[in-house]
Amino acid sequence: MKFATYHDGSRDGQLWVVSRDLTIAIPATGIAPTLQAALDDWDMVSPDLEALYARLNAGEEPFATRFQPERCLAPLPRAPQWLDASAFLNHGRLMEEAFKTPQNPDFETIPLVYQGASDDFRGPLADVEFPDDALWIDMEGEFGVVLSEVPMRTGAEQAEAHIRLLVQINDWSLRAVGPREMRAGFGFLQAKPSTAFAPVAITPDELGPYWHNGRVGIALHVEINGREVGRANGREMHFSFGELIAHCADTRKLSAGTILGSGTVSNADRAAGSSCISEIRVIELLDEGAARTPFLTWGDRVRMEARLPDGSAPFGIIDQSVVKA
Repeated sequence: MKFATYHDGSRDGQLWVVSRDLTIAIPATGIAPTLQAALDDWDMVSPDLEALYARLNAGEEPFATRFQPERCLAPLPRAPQWLDASAFLNHGRLMEEAFKTPQNPDFETIPLVYQGASDDFRGPLADVEFPDDALWIDMEGEFGVVLSEVPMRTGAEQAEAHIRLLVQINDWSLRAVGPREMRAGFGFLQAKPSTAFAPVAITPDELGPYWHNGRVGIALHVEINGREVGRANGREMHFSFGELIAHCADTRKLSAGTILGSGTVSNADRAAGSSCISEIRVIELLDEGAARTPFLTWGDRVRMEARLPDGSAPFGIIDQSVVKA
């Protein structure tokens, strides 16, 4: 199934079911008013949502209308919890090499995850405001999962059963602030502004064989001002989403609607490019002796689109401009 949330003047928007090819949509408010409501009662409402989705794809819903990404908020405009990992170890290794930081002895065995703000997620086409471009504005292309309630101490093998939806993410970052907050040892706050999402959240079966071993095995194409800078594939995650969920639920349960991000999608092959400017700059530093690519400033535009081999974009497109607050 595929879902979007249309802006209707409320904080949580209105749930719509979107066709497989993202051409038409129909409100699902007769079944669940919002995506969070659907997640809270998934076992009860999902059969009716699946039936509506089947009728929509079969052309049997006379009140279906054109899908309008311009009306979309984030699939979950706010969520009980936002957790973000760093599951692509190539990205971490590049950072360690460039900045000569001490190696983490648990790097390959214990995932790095932080808890971010979940009260103000941004839609796919919304301009993104920042107070100052001297804060080194950066984007981070990621994949993520939306969960049902996960009991404490759920194991990795059982954790995948709690994945209800997959999402595509732009996790905005302020790189000038991050090092100070990391040195303080108390987690990110100012370095992580509101996160943005592609318009459509999908059930894992929509990816067919490209959802495998708890990983999204498709390329995430990233552009800055019309120039592609990355097309890294999600299959190179070191930790699967099941392993990440188990790590997060080790000492507490996770509420339905919790979103867990993969961290910056990163591949060992340099030809795949990068999903964030910070990684681009680090590679320049390592290969050329100096970072050349600037961070973002006012008017810069970032576009992200995860594409299947047939060229279709199952999550839709993130296309945002950087503006001064």
